[in-house]
Amino acid sequence: MRSVKRNAARRIAAATVASGILTAGALTLATSASASTVSAHGAGTSYRFTTHDNGHDVTFNQLLGINDEGVIAGYFGSGAQGHPNKGYLLLPPYGQHDYLNENFPGSVQTQVTGLNNRGVTVGFWSSMNTASMVNNNFGFYEVGGSFHNADFPTGDPANPPVDQLLGVNDNDIAVGFYTDGQGNNHGYEYNIGDHQFTTVTDPNLPAASLTAAAINDENDVAGVYTNSAGTTDGFLKTHHGQFIDLAFPGASSTMALGVNSRDEVVGSYTDGSGSTATMHGFTWTSQQGFRTVDDPNGVGTTTINGVNDRGQLVGFYVDGAGNTDGFVASPLS
Repeated sequence: MRSVKRNAARRIAAATVASGILTAGALTLATSASASTVSAHGAGTSYRFTTHDNGHDVTFNQLLGINDEGVIAGYFGSGAQGHPNKGYLLLPPYGQHDYLNENFPGSVQTQVTGLNNRGVTVGFWSSMNTASMVNNNFGFYEVGGSFHNADFPTGDPANPPVDQLLGVNDNDIAVGFYTDGQGNNHGYEYNIGDHQFTTVTDPNLPAASLTAAAINDENDVAGVYTNSAGTTDGFLKTHHGQFIDLAFPGASSTMALGVNSRDEVVGSYTDGSGSTATMHGFTWTSQQGFRTVDDPNGVGTTTINGVNDRGQLVGFYVDGAGNTDGFVASPLS
């Protein structure tokens, strides 16, 4: 990855959108550390958890992607009116001086949702910050300090339009989705090099509502779709075209949000519904299946949004004070 210069990332003070797929929660400031063991569905895996919140808004942070050098994409601000999303990169060792602002020029809101090892970041921006939190969304990518729009050319957009880039690999292929006029999501890939769009669909349900959320260097895509029973499941679509349904056993819904080059998929699943529902992070591999991973400070409120090739996880949880906190989970073995 190219060196990330601190002054280069302190660009325009703008912000991000109330996101369409990324789950909203609430958080806290500071950096705290704890250890926890993953034990669901088989042998445990130990992680060291650290909480990281940008001091500009310690009540709401989400960490959404992490590359192999440990650089993290994220944002602060809930998206409520007067509290717009503000994008950033977070560099190791993750102190308060290591947050670098990254916002689309002239935007009102920005979320930085993904990054690769070559210095490319992706996300989406909005010109709005309404009380209803129904805002327009436009996908973007940033290379060498230059921002570019990247919206799927549809003749049937939602009103207001919704288009988000959510991940990018080292081949400079980004993935995301747009929402059509009927409210259905459509996944796509965008090749930054040749500016070509390609749809991502379930070959068995090509019309299903689907979001492409992450892509690895093998061009395998992870995401979320509506299955034939009308349930929200995750998926992994390999570059060979194999479509693997991912449904956590017994869960009411499953979302796959990140994937690394070993096809380790991460995301969240929901137990129950309504006021009794709980949300838990997970990891999945074809060899070991699903394992629950909850931040010990947010058991039942955890979402894992990204994973790098070192097995480091990033995401967010809701703490006891109702704040949404970003976290990093690093394997201990």
